Amino acid sequence: MKKNYVIFIGLDVSKDKLDYCIATKEGHQNQFGIISNNAKGITVFLKSLIKKYKNSDIVFCLENTGVYSMPLCYWLQANGLDYWVVSALQIKRSKGITRGKTDKTDAQDIALYAMSHTHQLALSKLPENDFIELRLLLTEREKTIKAINLFATTAENKNYLPKELLQTTLLHNKQVINFLKKQLKQIEASICKLIARNPTFKQQDELLQTIPGVGRQTAVTFIAYTQAFTLFTNHRQFACFAGVAPFEYSSGSSVRGRTKVSHLANKKIKTVLNMAALSAKKFDPQMKAYYERKVSEGKNKMLVLNAIRCKIISRAFAVINRNTPFVNTLKAVG
Repeated sequence: MKKNYVIFIGLDVSKDKLDYCIATKEGHQNQFGIISNNAKGITVFLKSLIKKYKNSDIVFCLENTGVYSMPLCYWLQANGLDYWVVSALQIKRSKGITRGKTDKTDAQDIALYAMSHTHQLALSKLPENDFIELRLLLTEREKTIKAINLFATTAENKNYLPKELLQTTLLHNKQVINFLKKQLKQIEASICKLIARNPTFKQQDELLQTIPGVGRQTAVTFIAYTQAFTLFTNHRQFACFAGVAPFEYSSGSSVRGRTKVSHLANKKIKTVLNMAALSAKKFDPQMKAYYERKVSEGKNKMLVLNAIRCKIISRAFAVINRNTPFVNTLKAVG
């Protein structure tokens, strides 16, 4: 049901404070202010608003700033207030040519964006706690793997420096790496426990891992970033979000660029999909045959690999929508 909002509140979120701009549909002079980004500051601000306006008349708009915006989103949701979390790039590109930048003007731009784009408004809602915890664990896993790889570079010194100089350093390095590997195992165990205790996660994880090339890491990434396949209507939307959907580049009769993927992508998902595609190309006869056929036709290898990524996404959405395991058609025919 579409609402007719009359109060549009833009919030520029930072670590310690929230700059806000209250704009009205009637065009009254905008109101500006600053509040602390904590429970006390947000509570006082919301109570003052509720006294002046009806909840149904107000919509809040803010940029996606990750964890800094979480306290505000929790309080808005708890008090039954509508809010819209928008990509910072989307707001930036809507502004046109601008000069200068302050938190105050950013808050005003966000409020005016909400007012002028009500036809695109999609109210936001915090995901369930299990989704938030899963995303946090995946982030910790990623950081731990990066740390292990970083410390592993110390071993390169063996080829260039005397052993007596490196002995102490390598000892400490080995201890740090062993500790990080132990932590990595504990993080992965926590992810497994979370998957096991959530019936939806467990069912989808089992279904996804029936797809050749999709292991636990890929399955968990699908679940976390699609919110158990509820955020995206179809596989094409998710392929676009992941940065593997190809787009045509042409204009008039002179510009005929090659079809390519956009750089606007979720790099974490794209990396996981790349590993899944390499695995599928190696172990799935159907994907292996597809890859070899396309390459023999003269297709670029990375282009074909990207097509395999898209096929894996399509298979993932198919098994979830059907609620049945993946069926290898080649084996079925054989």
